Amino acid sequence: MKIFVFLFNSILLGVGLAMDAFSVSLANGLNEPCMKRRRMCAVAGVFSFFQFAMPLVGWICVHTISQAFGSFEKFIPWIALVLLLFIGGKMLIEGLRGEDSDCEKAAVSIGALLVQGVATSIDALSVGFTISEYSAASALVCCLLIAFVTFVICMTGLFLGKKFGTKLATKASILGGVILIAIGIEIFITGVFF
Repeated sequence: MKIFVFLFNSILLGVGLAMDAFSVSLANGLNEPCMKRRRMCAVAGVFSFFQFAMPLVGWICVHTISQAFGSFEKFIPWIALVLLLFIGGKMLIEGLRGEDSDCEKAAVSIGALLVQGVATSIDALSVGFTISEYSAASALVCCLLIAFVTFVICMTGLFLGKKFGTKLATKASILGGVILIAIGIEIFITGVFF
């Protein structure tokens, strides 16, 4: 049962975190309607890499801090709740308002793609707080699952962007925001009450 919950939470984290990248992928697909599959894989790969690296960096930072300051661990559920509510709420509000980020309008050059990768994954840094109780191996597996989910979602976004444009972008932000808020509440309840 614990393995199922771990895998389920990791996949949900991946879905929630990948929604910004999905929105940008839709825009990239629209901007480059003749994009070849190899290029699409490279674009999705960049987003996946950053979505893999940011939570892992966050886990390393939190893990080393909590090792040095044992009393810090009791604040982790609170920090995770605040960060995920903030990030999820921001995504939800942007989705409801239909706001576009500047990186969506950038041409899909290598430099622009790297900027997009960082911009869409910076919120994933806070996931290090949410997975801080994981062992190093579990954190690595969680980050790999997040990267895999991101890759699949970004490829879907690129295909849809080529076909339909960015009409789904705001709905993706709303869904991502709701998922991150729900994960933050679940982590808080589990960390504080159980």
